Amino acid sequence: MCLGCSSSSQNKNELDVYKRQAERVTIIRDEWGIPHIYGKTDADAVFGLMYAQCEESFERVERNYIEKLGRLSEIEGENYLLQDLEMQMLYDTAAAIEDYKKSPQWLRVLLQAFSNGIQFYLHKHPDIKPALLTKFEPWYPLLFTDGAYIATQTGGLQSADMKALFGQDITNHRNNIQHQTTAVGSNGFAIAPSRTADKSTLLYINPHVSFYFRTEVHMISEEGLNAYGAVTWGQFFVFQGFNEHCGWMHTSSAVDASDLYEEKIVKKDGDVFYEYDGSQRPATKKSVKLFYTKDGQRKHKLVTTYATLHGPIVGVRNSKWLSLKANNRSLNGLMQSWQRTKAKNLEEFTKVLQMRSNPSTNTIYADNKGNIAYWHGNFIPVRDSSIDPGFPLDGTTSKTEWKNIFSVNDLIHVINPPQGFIQNCNSTPFSVSGLNTIQKKYLPYLAPEGENFRSLYAIKLLSQEKQLTLEKLIDIGYSHYLPAFDTMLPLLINDFDALATDNPKYSELKEAIDSLRSWNKNSSVNSSTSTIAIFWAYSILSQNISIPNEIVNDQVKAISWMVRNTSSFNRLQALSDIINQLQKVYNTWKIPWGDLNRFQRTSGSLQPKFEKNGQDFPVGLASAALGSLPSYETVWHQGKQYGVAGNSFVAAVSFGSKIRAKSISTGGKSFSPSSKHFTDQVQRFIDGKLKDVYFYKEDVTKHAEKIYHPGEE
Repeated sequence: MCLGCSSSSQNKNELDVYKRQAERVTIIRDEWGIPHIYGKTDADAVFGLMYAQCEESFERVERNYIEKLGRLSEIEGENYLLQDLEMQMLYDTAAAIEDYKKSPQWLRVLLQAFSNGIQFYLHKHPDIKPALLTKFEPWYPLLFTDGAYIATQTGGLQSADMKALFGQDITNHRNNIQHQTTAVGSNGFAIAPSRTADKSTLLYINPHVSFYFRTEVHMISEEGLNAYGAVTWGQFFVFQGFNEHCGWMHTSSAVDASDLYEEKIVKKDGDVFYEYDGSQRPATKKSVKLFYTKDGQRKHKLVTTYATLHGPIVGVRNSKWLSLKANNRSLNGLMQSWQRTKAKNLEEFTKVLQMRSNPSTNTIYADNKGNIAYWHGNFIPVRDSSIDPGFPLDGTTSKTEWKNIFSVNDLIHVINPPQGFIQNCNSTPFSVSGLNTIQKKYLPYLAPEGENFRSLYAIKLLSQEKQLTLEKLIDIGYSHYLPAFDTMLPLLINDFDALATDNPKYSELKEAIDSLRSWNKNSSVNSSTSTIAIFWAYSILSQNISIPNEIVNDQVKAISWMVRNTSSFNRLQALSDIINQLQKVYNTWKIPWGDLNRFQRTSGSLQPKFEKNGQDFPVGLASAALGSLPSYETVWHQGKQYGVAGNSFVAAVSFGSKIRAKSISTGGKSFSPSSKHFTDQVQRFIDGKLKDVYFYKEDVTKHAEKIYHPGEE
């Protein structure tokens, strides 16, 4: 069923189907370029959503599916072969196709609408040349059933493990596998009516991911769909957002939702067997053909892979083959992702959670009935209590098999805590509403996270406020305070105070120390103290200091350990080095933070491109690594650092008698530098001045910039 690859009559029939569906869809782009997609049915809204996504960035829609299909090497070259192999082992297209065949009818209709919307866009835009995919199959979304940054849960798999096994087939090439599990994180807050000025419930949605990783949309149908929020490119459900009844925010979870197994392999007569419960079983053998482009030619490599009952053999460690058991994609996962967007109350939302097919995130919830709730993880296997799943398990015995999946009631969770607020910043669930919120004992792998500075500071601010408003909540979320310095700076200042006044370091550092001593620990555009403090902290934290395993997942304890196990001499020398480097490069160490910390957007391409002489903007924000609630993560380019990740889509919602919400997206909605929407949100994004969300049709229409059916623009 592909335009251009079947009979002309069939093509015409398909095109007629697309046109009829397009006529049932109205897209209203508001004054910020946000698409409000109205359809007769849910499927019509999905059709319109995919069309709108492609209008904004077909490149991003296509890229996500090229990656999940394990075909990046075909456009990027052989450096990506190992990543492609991993994707093809973990995201099995044959399994996705089988799931499509057994999907309930309502889901198959949505999946076909997904395909139709993209195909109609390509038909209407023949100037758009796909990098690889000319036909988007309706089963594609069943490869990509989780909207999180990391849907691939690898149970501790390391790139070295894969190279040790497949190095003979994929040799001498850079490994591009990246599993970002920490770094930037996310924040979610839910506030009960007991703590708000107007007795509404509040929700703060603040994912920290790569800039432009998701897009802001509004989906409405006459079948009860009315969801606003952030959609991951190529997916057809709002991943983080709200409807007229409730809202949901997901933070990345470190709960152990997958396992590596050490297999005992026996090779006989060219075949591979693995030992299990005293017998030998044949490993499933599969030949994978990986295509790649080199010197303008399409080439391929054949790689032999194996699997046990646990899953694919993904690597070798300590001379033992490792298999991976995981739930990276599933039919239930996609159904859960969709159905939560239509939940009307806490009971319905909890019922959706009971599908237990979200393997990678926590959930913060708020609704218009005054309820707030938090669940730590969702899909979590039950293992024997004697097992530590943080290490590869013994694959030779059924004793290490998953016994079941934890029920939602058995997850670490809290509903309507008496404190009246919930926060999670990728931190321990035991302090979601203040220290020691949850005191019940749980298995360690249900909550491996420790505390972090963002969480502690959020607890401090939220517990102080008794009359929160939407605007106050946004101000908290955009606070510039860097609480890591509460731990780090006193040691440095004590080091200096212990110096003799005739020590050369005393006169060299006195002015800088005096500024640090009086600094309010808020990063700001005009503060040169922010510059030396932040660069000094980076210097301390980048040292190769071994952190004890028992505190490695606790940012507060780990940073305290690092700074305390840096000698007094080295702490002072690090500051001296920063001052001297700034003096050497800029002829003064008093460089305002905003002179170096910048935001720039020069192109809409997948890879950020920075220009030394291009327009850029000073930014007073800082990294989540220092406890900043609004995360701003950067890369260096020609003497400045430019933002590439952190705050991306941010929304704050008030569930009163009517929805009132504000939001912001990185830079602007458009990916065309010639569009006014390319940078129209930049200053608001930097300053935390969120724009009004137009949720009701009368407001959408009043602020409409363009109204059209797909294909009319």
